[in-house]
Amino acid sequence: MKAVEVKNLSKSFKTRIKEKGLKGSLKSLVKSEYEIKKAVNDITFDVEEGEIVAFLGPNGAGKSTTIKMLTGILERDEGDIKIMGIDPSTDRKKLAKSIGTVFGQKEQLWTHLTPYDNFKFFGSIYDVPDDEVEERIKEFNELFELDDIMNTPVRNLSLGQRIRCEIIASLIHKPKILFLDEPTIGLDPIVKDKIRYLIKKMNKEYNLTIFLTSHDIGDIQKLCERIIIINNGEIVTDDSMMEIRRKYFTKKIIKLRTNCEVDFVAKEGIDILKREEEYLKLSLDLKCLNVTDIFHLIPENEISDISVSDVSLESVIKEIYQSN
Repeated sequence: MKAVEVKNLSKSFKTRIKEKGLKGSLKSLVKSEYEIKKAVNDITFDVEEGEIVAFLGPNGAGKSTTIKMLTGILERDEGDIKIMGIDPSTDRKKLAKSIGTVFGQKEQLWTHLTPYDNFKFFGSIYDVPDDEVEERIKEFNELFELDDIMNTPVRNLSLGQRIRCEIIASLIHKPKILFLDEPTIGLDPIVKDKIRYLIKKMNKEYNLTIFLTSHDIGDIQKLCERIIIINNGEIVTDDSMMEIRRKYFTKKIIKLRTNCEVDFVAKEGIDILKREEEYLKLSLDLKCLNVTDIFHLIPENEISDISVSDVSLESVIKEIYQSN
């Protein structure tokens, strides 16, 4: 069974047209005019069980609207959705038992309760028998290392500790799919790595499908094997990370330090990104030149230091946004 099946999904919103100036303000008091904006336009994609998929898009691209339809918060206008074979529109209660959600900027835990009490509370909401809840709390406590904070009110926890507890609360009923929205936002690098490690571990051990949205490029690089990009309500890219690298990582960034100021002139396949007296930062298009061609343009004995790196995934994703 596919974890997520989306076919020809569309959603529009009616928004009021605001006219500028006093005349427009007076007019709006008498009669409001509206326009229809298509937030999601005929998108289709599937997610296999056990996949970790990044669902990306700039603000206003239709990303949040899509996720709200997948989780049953919004009704779709057109198209079909199946989450573990369940239609979110017709059986939202059954859907709730198959999915978990974690939103990095929105708390679902009761802050005056301890993590333990929260986990018991969420277990009762999902009708999980007490003995099973206790077993799962013990299991997650060992995995997430919560002994020191299990009986501390959530309001007294650090952000990283709270995120770990948010994830457990979303998994207490053993869902098949976990929707993660900015799970590492605001965390320091060490805690981010810990959260990513736990997400990856749960994916492997429980065959948990992860549907991730994030603006943190580290989340995408370290967790996801596939990227879906939506822009202007339409899917513009749906590829494996490997295929995206093959298609878009066709440039190298070269940083050069020289023994003296070099009279270097850019040519086809090379862009000068930065130039100082004895320093050059270049972008090299591998479709036109090889890295070794640099030594034909700048004598090797004039180069004191050189470093070669790939373009960043962040810049590739921005390029995809801007081209659609």
